[in-house]
Amino acid sequence: MKIGEVARRTGLSIDTLRYYEKLGLIDPPWRQGGQRAYDDNIVKWLNFIKLLKATGMPLADVETYARLRREGERSSAARREMLEHQRAVVLAKIAELQECVELLDYKIMNYAEIEARHRAEDGRKDQTHDH
Repeated sequence: MKIGEVARRTGLSIDTLRYYEKLGLIDPPWRQGGQRAYDDNIVKWLNFIKLLKATGMPLADVETYARLRREGERSSAARREMLEHQRAVVLAKIAELQECVELLDYKIMNYAEIEARHRAEDGRKDQTHDH
């Protein structure tokens, strides 16, 4: 498939795809009539790269992972270790975000209680003024 199709299917820009090629994250495509041509596996690989980046993995580590991937099965232990490390990073971030959600929930509840008290006080004031 042509680079535009890869961009459309992955949501990455053509410039990003060329940059990834330059960095060695993706193998140089073969040429078909002077244009880049990619096989279907590139979409799965690019989606995996997007996932790694979404986890917060530094681009240098993604580059290392891509290099190890080219080595095949003999690098499986190193790649597994990288993924285990990144998984721990993600779990720590999830725990941090859960604490943030709990604090936000507390603050939201607190403000809702304050607003309810003010409405109740305003309601009592309105009743005393009606008489």
